[in-house]
Amino acid sequence: MYGLTRLSRPLAFITRNLTTAPPHRNLTVLAVESSADDTCAAIVTSERQILSNVVLRQDSYHEAYGGIHPYVAIEAHQRNMPGAVRRALEEASMSINDVDGIAYTRGPGIGGCLSVGSNAAKTLAAALNKPLVGVHHMQAHALTPFLTTPVDSLPTYPFLTLLVSGGHTLLLLASSPRTFRTLATTLDESIGRAFDKVSRMLSLPWSQHGPGAALEQFCMSGPTSDPVEAESEERGARSQAELEAPHIPLPMRGRLAFSYTGLHSTVERFMHARGGIIDEHTRYAIATRFQMAAVGQLEEKLALGLRVCRRKGIDIRHLVVSGGVASNMFLRQRLRACLDGASPDVPISLIFPPPSLCTDNAVMIAWASMQRFLAGDTDDYTIELRSKWSVEDLDNSAPKLELDDFGDSKGKGVGTDEGTFGRLDIGSLFHNAASRYEGGNLGNPEDLVAPHFVGQQPALQTVVSA
Repeated sequence: MYGLTRLSRPLAFITRNLTTAPPHRNLTVLAVESSADDTCAAIVTSERQILSNVVLRQDSYHEAYGGIHPYVAIEAHQRNMPGAVRRALEEASMSINDVDGIAYTRGPGIGGCLSVGSNAAKTLAAALNKPLVGVHHMQAHALTPFLTTPVDSLPTYPFLTLLVSGGHTLLLLASSPRTFRTLATTLDESIGRAFDKVSRMLSLPWSQHGPGAALEQFCMSGPTSDPVEAESEERGARSQAELEAPHIPLPMRGRLAFSYTGLHSTVERFMHARGGIIDEHTRYAIATRFQMAAVGQLEEKLALGLRVCRRKGIDIRHLVVSGGVASNMFLRQRLRACLDGASPDVPISLIFPPPSLCTDNAVMIAWASMQRFLAGDTDDYTIELRSKWSVEDLDNSAPKLELDDFGDSKGKGVGTDEGTFGRLDIGSLFHNAASRYEGGNLGNPEDLVAPHFVGQQPALQTVVSA
């Protein structure tokens, strides 16, 4: 297509002749991300080097609205995107002509916000005759560990990935880089949005990373105490608050589905009954109970998902957790305990990207696009964004399978994917890190590949409040 040639021969022919194919040079990708309220730009190489990672935050704009205001976010993206791209190039000590390809978040996300990144990427690519790749936001989160994890600890397919953010709560089975099956999703709101709402109900000041992170920090630090208050009175206040705080139940026990509306609704009813006025100890008791209930739901659904995989003969050895809520340290501790209890005989590795790459960033977008660039599988400049886009539908040409084996998850699944992301071995970049497994009616992927690299580049990040 543009700059790089689209593959025109069957992949089976290409993979049979890899031994005679010339090695590919190192590629450098500039990516932009604008799916929600962070304006991001980054430059990443195919050798796992993060040359720059710029994140321009908008928290100060949105705090007055109690959440992301779409029009405010769009205007901020329009102001910030040129500067983010310029700064990414400066920090990488590169000019735009040194970049081999342009990647951007195609979806899902807020439509107007996505359009800012889409228009910027398309304009740059068209003006400079560079290849273009649109990336699925949640796929990028799921594949980030292949960039950040040491080579000897890379996840192997099939693995589970838990994507927890302000827009999504998903438990997925990954059987290749482009093949995901939804085991559980939310029936109403995401865990991140529930954290944000409860934080606002409790009138917690936003932290650098938003209201959800403020709630976590409040749970860790506890209520501020009067230094002259007697210790016995302090204990009595805490005990009374624990008695008064509402019980927050775990919804839909035994079902592979998430639901978070009931959690923050319980808090809302409690606050409304008291006119919104509660003391600091009660505020703390509510925050900790909510966090325990929210994370406890993840634990229960994860245990159910592992049970389903075992019943299907699918051997899971890795759990990848990503998304903004994955930065929560209480969540990390509880998931480790959950895996130890659910699979005591077969250790399951728990993999998190660095905290700076758990929240929205353009590094993950650049990385998720890399194999498509290397394979010449690029997009037309006329490609449209997809504000609603299932991660099961990354390749519209892939065969669809109707699956009823995953509880309440009734969507269509993507079968074995032999797309350019799955089987092409380019030089020493990729090696076979997937094991064969009996997938039943999921299909039987053969020799799927995972990235293989020497060395690891620390994640650089420039964070600026817009």
